Amino acid sequence: MIDLQVILNGVVLGGLYACVAVGFSLVWGVLNVINLLHGSLIVLGAYLAYLAFTALGLHPFLSLPLVATLLLAFGYLLQRHVLNHVMTEPVLVTLVLTFGLDLLLYNALVLCFTATPRRIALDLGRIEIADVVLPVDRLAAMLLALALTALLYGLLRGSRLGRAIVAVRMDRDAAILMGIRPRDVYAVTFGIGALMAGAAGCLIAVVFPFSPGLAETLLGKSFVVCVLGGLGTVSGALAGGLALGLIESVFGVWLGPQNATIIAFAMLLLVLLVRPAGLVGRAGYE
Repeated sequence: MIDLQVILNGVVLGGLYACVAVGFSLVWGVLNVINLLHGSLIVLGAYLAYLAFTALGLHPFLSLPLVATLLLAFGYLLQRHVLNHVMTEPVLVTLVLTFGLDLLLYNALVLCFTATPRRIALDLGRIEIADVVLPVDRLAAMLLALALTALLYGLLRGSRLGRAIVAVRMDRDAAILMGIRPRDVYAVTFGIGALMAGAAGCLIAVVFPFSPGLAETLLGKSFVVCVLGGLGTVSGALAGGLALGLIESVFGVWLGPQNATIIAFAMLLLVLLVRPAGLVGRAGYE
């Protein structure tokens, strides 16, 4: 029988996964670009938070806005001056381009920081209720992740920029007729995706040890979250993230943590067969 501790661990993990994957899902859904650079952007955000903590003594939760802003600018410029030139090319071209960029960033991270795992160790205590124990650092990271996801949802739903992004996602040609410039929207959307990656990196640095090799794992989890929840929506990323967190937590207890990832990818295949649009996605909604 699964106890409350396992469920809460899954929810905490799922909240982090939602923040990890929402930027990846947004870029894929709006730009139709499978951004293989996403995992390395998350790790870059973690290293920037680590540098701010070790060199400046800045708490990672306080350095999050700075790191997110830097990644926003990096993502915007990268899309504007590199990816924008191949947006009309087949998806394989953008796939190969982001793969090449990922290799460059990954090797730059290894060169600068080596492959030694790092972590920002914070002793914030823990909350104990009956037999349930929750470390405060993990709980705070989850709540910040959910807050960032909610802010992105509010941006897409309640702002002029958000409505432009949604319009381009739904029908690019109709958006052009309404006076929207897709190239500008693409650059801003990619920047927002990078911003969310950087913010997720700050939170990951508090919870897990990280190294450049973690990028591949985070990219794979982003794929799973997108398929489970539904592509291109914040609600899909949230549903998929929580689903993946609970799956890994529950099956990690039943079958061992080393097999939890296998179960997660098996669930990905099952969802593709039964409900290709995901848990909250809509069929035919690109």
